[in-house]
Order: sequence, then structure tokens, then C-alpha cells
Amino acid sequence: MTQTRTFLILAWLMVATLLWMEWGKERDAAAAPAPAIPTATQAVGTATPRIPVASVPGATPAVAPVAAAALPVVRLRNDVLALELNGRDVTRAELLRYKQARDTGSPPVVLFDADPARHFAAHSAWRGSDGRELVLQPEGSARDIVLADGAKAVEARFVATTPTGVQLRRTFTLPRGSYALRVRDELANTGSGTWAGDVERRLERVPPVVKSGMTNPEAFSLNGAAWWSPEEKYEKRKYPKFVEDGPLNLEVTGGWIGLSQHYFLAAWIPQKDQGALYSLGANGPLYRVDARGPHVTLGPGQQIGSDATLWVGPKLADQLEATAPGLERAMDYGYFTPLSQPIHWLLTQLHKLTHNWGWAIVLLVVVIKLLLYPLSAAQYKSMAKMRKFQPRIEQLKERYGDDKQKFQMAMLELYKKEKINPAGGCLPILIQMPVFLALYYVLLEGVELRQAPWIMGWVNDLTARDPFFILPVVNGAVMWLTQKMTPMVGMDPMQKKMMQMMPLVMAVMFAFFPAGLVLYWVTNGALGMLQQWWNTKRYAEDPAKA
Repeated sequence: MTQTRTFLILAWLMVATLLWMEWGKERDAAAAPAPAIPTATQAVGTATPRIPVASVPGATPAVAPVAAAALPVVRLRNDVLALELNGRDVTRAELLRYKQARDTGSPPVVLFDADPARHFAAHSAWRGSDGRELVLQPEGSARDIVLADGAKAVEARFVATTPTGVQLRRTFTLPRGSYALRVRDELANTGSGTWAGDVERRLERVPPVVKSGMTNPEAFSLNGAAWWSPEEKYEKRKYPKFVEDGPLNLEVTGGWIGLSQHYFLAAWIPQKDQGALYSLGANGPLYRVDARGPHVTLGPGQQIGSDATLWVGPKLADQLEATAPGLERAMDYGYFTPLSQPIHWLLTQLHKLTHNWGWAIVLLVVVIKLLLYPLSAAQYKSMAKMRKFQPRIEQLKERYGDDKQKFQMAMLELYKKEKINPAGGCLPILIQMPVFLALYYVLLEGVELRQAPWIMGWVNDLTARDPFFILPVVNGAVMWLTQKMTPMVGMDPMQKKMMQMMPLVMAVMFAFFPAGLVLYWVTNGALGMLQQWWNTKRYAEDPAKA
């Protein structure tokens, strides 16, 4: 099979794969069986934490929670993140280094939002067994707390005290340059009675409307909940499936929960040695993921501490990995994770050299071409041999006329006799296919490439399509030139016509793909064409006599 034919195979494989992924977004996922709900054990008079029992879905709490509007708001800000919080809820989060658009003066991306139409918030509250919440109030009068010059972190403190002597102290710590908000709870019983309760850490939002479509990057990114446990590793569920796929009720120690969207993530990471019960739920347009626990029982004079981290920011692989085990899996590459993760790492290293993500993609192609060169050399050698015997194949075609079966048998006999491998040109391109799709997911999930330019005035955003369609046209031209250099051995007129249409078909298809992806494919095709020209001269032989 010639390299020309492999272009046809490649095109249909790519279209089929993308259509399969699009269909997969709509099909029903198999519902996982719910694990056994843990039973409560006797813990009277101790401060040993345990996992709470599952609640009944839709059950109304015995005591209504305090309205967020009734709680004082404190604004906490470091150099990358501006938060509004009331001790229990983080109601607003602005990502100061990420603009909503490339326009000058564009406001920052808002992840948490109190607007009812775009509601998105993080919640963390301790409640007693009677359902009463420990209502936190700010310590001191400061309501705007900003990271000072030279300071390593900024803090906000809250306190709650009940009439029975139970006291909760909560400290929010936001380090410089970090999107990981540390939350430290210190719970003490200074009264004469026993107090029992648990903490619920929750993320809730009204899901954004995402336009579906094979060429819309957001449609392929996870828009829903994700969670990780040491036993089951990374799992996820899209918003429409929260209730439809059944309850979660998963006991986890040392994991995390999150709500994911294109490029950005909010995630609760409970203390790694304290268990929690993970659950999903929906109430009208509001969807939530919870981690409830630990459940504690405090006798008089006893106390306990509980730490958690709230990630609210972009999906930055190195920072996610440093924050919690498995959190980097929130960069969801799907089935291509084993390839996409090293490609993302390699792109990051190349960017350190070029300081431009477009040129980093070009260098990535060069690296891949060097790695695949032994295969490519064998491919071009095979093509040169086929070119040598093209006159004899044309003679066989004239001899057998319309009898295609005899023609194919005679051609295979010729291949066998002359030791020609007709599939010699397929392997390199078939290897490039998963690399191509893995890079596609890197461009989808890599927030570093968001709004990243290649050549200003032309490609201002590598994750958007080429505004002038130059790259798709160049890609079509490269394919056409490659066809002209490639022998079309054994093709009938219909196959040749199909192959002649492929550059146009690919140019139109690539016009709607991210510019970074098309840049990869144009560079790959151009270098491949140069390799083919060089190796054709290198392995050129006189045509075999017919």
C-alpha cells in the first residue's frame, strides 16, 4: 500500500474516531453499583473521627441552614486569586492572570459566582447531629485582606461558638502564587456535655451551557464532576448523569472531589487520613458533589483538627500534581492519557526553550520525526522499490483487464517474488494517528495554550481556528504535492479520483480545527514531504523492464 493510500486511511480513521468520541458524549454510561453504606459505630466520649452514614437523597435537614446573605463577607486576595468568602462559603473567585478575552481591559475569568444564573460556590460547614450549623463569624474587623509585599501568604480567620461551649476556629490561608486555598479547622468542646457532628465539604453550581459539535473544543472537555480515590483512581460523571446513573455513596480516605469545566477546576481535597462519604446530587438546575466527613464525637475537654485544601483555578499539571495525589488527572485526556501526558510535558519543556507555544509545537514535530526516522526510511525505501516495478504492474493491469481478482493475485505474486512490502508505508502514519489525537486533547485541556499566540496579527490564539485559513490551505497544498511525489501503484480510476479529492477534503475539515493542531499537521506534512523527496533521490533506481 502506498503512502498516498495511507492518507485516505488516515482521513477516515480521524473522522471516524472524532465521530465516535462525539457519539460517546451522548450515550449512557453504565451505572456503577453503589457500595455498602457504612454503619455507625460507638464512639461516645472519644474524638476519633469516622465516616458518616449516607443520608437519604432529597431529605430535608432538621434545621434550615443559615442564608449566605446573612453572613459577613471577607475579601481575600493574593497575586493570582481574588476570593469572597463568609467563613462557610466561597462565593466568588476571580482568576487574576486569566482574562475572559484577549481584548485590552477584559475582566478576569470568574470561576465562583453568586449570580443565580451562573451560581458556582464551595461550601464547608460543621453541623451537629441535631442538624444545627456552627455559624462562623470573622475575627476582627478587617474585611479586605490583601497579600502584603514580601509576604508568603495571606490569612482570614473565623470563629463559631455555641451556647453549650463548642468552639470552631477556621483559618483560610492563601499562599503567594497559589490557587490552593488551605482551610484549617480546630474544633474544641469546652462545655460539660458531649457533642457529635460532621463536616460537609461541597461544590455546587448551575452548569454552563456548552455548544455541542465535533469542532467545538469545549464539547470534548469534561463538564461535570470528577473524583479520585486510592482504590478506584480517577472517575467522572457529567451533569445530566448525576441522578440518572444512581447514587455514588463512596467511602474514601485520601481522595478528592471536583467540578470540572474547560481549562478550569474547583476541587476539595480533604485531609488525607480522614475518611469522607462522597455523593452526587441535583436540586432543579443546581448540581452538587459532596465529601461529608469525618464524623466526630467530642467529650468535655476534647478537641480535634481537620485540614482541607480548596483548589480553585486553572488546570496546571505541575501545581495540580503537587497539591494532591491524582489531582493532575483532572486534565482529562480520556483514552489518550498515556500519550497526552508525556506530550504535554514535552511541550512544556520545549516552551522553556522557545518561549512561544507555536514554535514549541513545531519543535515537537521535529522530535517526533527524529524518533520515527528509522520507520520513515524503511517506508521510503519500500516506496522507491514499488516505483521501480510500476511499469510491470501497469503491464499486469493491461493483461488482466477487468479481472480484478487475477490482477490482485498476480500483483501479490510479484510483491512476493521481488520482496516488496506493500504495507511498508502504513506504519509511520498509523503511529502518528494516536499522537495526532493525543495532541488534540493536549490542546483542548492545556490552559497554558489558552489565548497563546504564535505569530501576532495572524495566529493570536493557538486553541482557536486560523482566522485567515492560511494553515488549512497550506496543509492541502502539502498533501497535493506529496501525492504528486507518490506512486499510485495498482489504483483504479475511482481510487485515483478519491485521492485527488483528499487535499481539498482535508483543507476544509482542518479549517474548523484549532490552529495549533493544524500547525502540527502542516509541519508534520511538510517535513514528511522533504523526507520523501530526499529519500526518493537516495533510493532512486532505474525502472524495471516491463
